[in-house]
Formats: sequence, C-alpha cells, structure tokens
Amino acid sequence: MGASGEEKTHLANAAGQAMFARDRAAQALGITLVEIRPGYARMRMTVRPDMVNGHDTCHGGLIFALADTAFAYACNSHNRNAVAQHCTITFVKPALKGEVLTAEAVEQTLQGRNGVYDAKVGNAKGELVALFRGNSRVIAGEVAPHAHGTGTKEPS
Repeated sequence: MGASGEEKTHLANAAGQAMFARDRAAQALGITLVEIRPGYARMRMTVRPDMVNGHDTCHGGLIFALADTAFAYACNSHNRNAVAQHCTITFVKPALKGEVLTAEAVEQTLQGRNGVYDAKVGNAKGELVALFRGNSRVIAGEVAPHAHGTGTKEPS
C-alpha cells in the first residue's frame, strides 16, 4: 500500500528543507524555496545589479540556474536522490535588474529511474521569461535519510 498524499507532501517538504540547508549555490544567488510538493517546486530570485550582463539584462546563465534549481527540487521531492541528465532552455523575454523571477517546475513523467520535468520562469507581471526542460536520473540514496514515510525505496 502506498503512502497517502499527506505523507508524500511531508516527505517532499523534508527533502526540500534538507536540500536547501546544503544548497550553497542557491543561497549565494538569493534563490528561495517558495513551495514544494511531490513532483513540483517553485523557487524565487530577485535580479540583483551583479546579475546583469553587458546588455543590462539578467545573464541567461542565472535564469538557467533558477530554472535548474526548481527542476532539482522537483525531481528530488520524492526523497530519492536525482541528478540532471540533460537540460535545455529557451529564453523568451529578457529579465531586468530588480525584477523578481519565479521558476515553477512540474514533473511530466517519472518512470523507474528516469524523469522529465518542465519549468517556466516568469516575472512578477506574469510574463514568460524562459521555458526549461530537464531530464533526471535517480541515483542511490535519499535526500533526507531520516525522513519518515514511504516512497523511498531504491529505484528499479
């Protein structure tokens, strides 16, 4: 018998908190975890003056980092260690200094050890800034080894 929705949500929160406590890159970039649940994560980042490029817009690598971080939290939300296998991004609109960007990553499929996640990055006006797709691969171990709940079996 599988875990209840409440148990899965509790496990996702435990995994998210454990990851964030160790995520020095996200912390350095000012990325915050807004929401996490099984197969889903929402992260936020403000474009600081030191994040703009020669066009006075947010460096694309930092937009990618935000989307990639949301992807990472979504694919690790089942408390099974997962890493990126392949990622792509399409930049739609520039982000400007001072804008607050939100990346929302959603699991499209998780079959065995392989997952596919889509993330949208948008600004506070609701405008789309970028579309991201990430493929994940589950590896050995758990994100929060001492979290209680089910759904933490080794992948098949």
